[in-house]
Amino acid sequence: MDKPVIVIGIGEIGSVFARGVMRLGYPVVPVTREMDMTLVADDFPEPEMVVVAVAEKDLHSTLAQIPDAWCDRLVLLQNELLPRDWEPYDFENPTVISVWFEKKRGMDSKVVIASPAFGPNAGVLREALATLDIPVRELDSDESLLFELVLKNLYILTTNIAGLECGGNVRQLWLEHNDLACSVAGDVFDIQEYLTGKKLDRKFLIEGMLKAFDGDPEHGCMGRSAPARLERALAIADEAGLEVPTLRRIAAAQK
Repeated sequence: MDKPVIVIGIGEIGSVFARGVMRLGYPVVPVTREMDMTLVADDFPEPEMVVVAVAEKDLHSTLAQIPDAWCDRLVLLQNELLPRDWEPYDFENPTVISVWFEKKRGMDSKVVIASPAFGPNAGVLREALATLDIPVRELDSDESLLFELVLKNLYILTTNIAGLECGGNVRQLWLEHNDLACSVAGDVFDIQEYLTGKKLDRKFLIEGMLKAFDGDPEHGCMGRSAPARLERALAIADEAGLEVPTLRRIAAAQK
């Protein structure tokens, strides 16, 4: 375990991964936004893995700067992530994990459900996060990964965007504002089908979202990123020519 783990972005989530791999005995090399990744790669050309833990809005600018030496050992973990986000780059078989735990400043990690992971470093992630009592499920196919990524997008976008109108937690959203939740989810499905180019099993995905609701029923719907998520969703809908009437109504009410 003398190979280091590079962690790009040492925020709340990045720090969780750093702690986990350090508990396994790996040295950690943090990369902040002020650092030149090329210079770091010159010093550490063959790390065990490179965890990209930047915010969603910074993902593509970060991926565009990944040094060639690291292109075959990436770990991606952002929300709103889909294969189209990494496929344009020359990355070899990245490991992807759909993060289902929450980490805020001053609090321990809070698990909603087990986080699914797929790729060559999924086993290391499982072992590392297990040291912090965070469960990880290893997936066995690209199809399983796509399902899990869409499921997380459905959960995040539905709860955040519906929360702009109704507030509250996910249990209240489903029990007290079910029509709203279903309408927002329908618009989100339209966007996800456009982004993936696939017809999705909406019933199965809704069932998966409800399992996540049961995992943390008090989870608040509207995070601080909700307005930006709605704005991004509408930009994609405009690009695709999608109606998404509920999203547009909620956006109009926010003005």
